[in-house]
Amino acid sequence: MRTWQLQDAKAKLSEVIKRARIDGPQDITQHGRSVAVLVSREAYDQLTGNHQSLADFLMASPLSGMQDLDLERDQSSTREVDL
Repeated sequence: MRTWQLQDAKAKLSEVIKRARIDGPQDITQHGRSVAVLVSREAYDQLTGNHQSLADFLMASPLSGMQDLDLERDQSSTREVDL
């Protein structure tokens, strides 16, 4: 991971973005301390799982299409708790 000082990253933002897309995450430092990491949109989506909609996720579930899946709520009474 390449390290950029904040002032250099600001001055060369296009280059930092290009490097994030080609080489991977780019570390940005301020006063010698790492303060941020720039990643490409593709890497961010992969890390956060944003590459798939909820509907697509549910359709890919092993439970998708099961006809005998019991989704009835348990009607038993609740337990007593001392507060």
